[in-house]
Amino acid sequence: MILITGVSIIVIGSFILLPKVLLFSKSRKTTINQTEKAVYLSESTDLEDLANMLFEQEIIDDIDAFIAVGDYKELNEESIALGKYIISPGVQYRNVLNGFKLNSAGNGNSEVEVEVTFNKCRDLKELSGKATRQIYIDSATLINYLQEKEVMEKFGFSEEEFPAMFLPNTYRMYYDTDEKAFVDKMAQEFKNFWNPERKERLKNIGLKSPSQATTLASIVYGEQDRIPDEWPTIAGLYLNRIQQGIRLQSDPTFKFCWGDQLKGVQRLLFEHRDIDCPYNTYKIDGLPPGPINLPPAQVVDAVLNAEKHDYIFMMAKADYSGRHDFTKEYATHLNFARKYQKWLANELKKQN
Repeated sequence: MILITGVSIIVIGSFILLPKVLLFSKSRKTTINQTEKAVYLSESTDLEDLANMLFEQEIIDDIDAFIAVGDYKELNEESIALGKYIISPGVQYRNVLNGFKLNSAGNGNSEVEVEVTFNKCRDLKELSGKATRQIYIDSATLINYLQEKEVMEKFGFSEEEFPAMFLPNTYRMYYDTDEKAFVDKMAQEFKNFWNPERKERLKNIGLKSPSQATTLASIVYGEQDRIPDEWPTIAGLYLNRIQQGIRLQSDPTFKFCWGDQLKGVQRLLFEHRDIDCPYNTYKIDGLPPGPINLPPAQVVDAVLNAEKHDYIFMMAKADYSGRHDFTKEYATHLNFARKYQKWLANELKKQN
């Protein structure tokens, strides 16, 4: 009788423990990829779809075992987090699955950030196009969100000033970042950039807000986007004009008014700058209502550290250097202008 009872206990114990032993064994199976592989989850994915995806990418070789471990861990469409993941060779199934699990911060436990770079953007539409190539947001969705008046007002900007909040650079964020999180991230980066030291410099150069500094930087960048050592000189020139009550008379501002209509036009004429537009600094006093492009942070810093001199005129040099001649004398400026125009006319003849 005792023997029968002992055998029964062993049988029952085996019946209970065997599934757990098998599950334990399955959880210790490892990925078969020989190198790191990136996995992108851009839409809701259930456990079966995830297993099939990893199988097709030759990361796992046992779909049933992977699903069994995932079921035990209660992974499903609601708990598998979207994003980018890097799967290393030889990782146990249990750890792979833990990595995909949604955590309290709203990310996967092993979700990795991606680099999002945008530069040389004329406006927020162009920024949206560049940013959404690197994270999973539809470009139209992002630009529509950026155009909402409530979004601009939330961060204290007018429609014209709002582009000043977006400083071109490389940022790290999650692949599944949505439009709200993207803008919140940019707002935080803007806040971090405008630290007390920069705000003090802003006062020292006589500008009233970060938006004004970015607007002036956008004009500087419009005049010179190739040679950074000229940025502080150009910034000082325009600050001199502002302080002396002289209109900025910057060609990039009236070109901005024309949109794409002057694209490829090498010789700008009086009729071009005679356009009525709040950004045309030939017709308005002081700064335009907002940036004419999205200048890099380095240009904003060049404005804040503008060179002190007495220049109020600049003209492109009569060569292909991309540099400018600077002067405080109008007569000298006219000589520079005639020299450049003659050179440009000769160069255009050579092309025809």
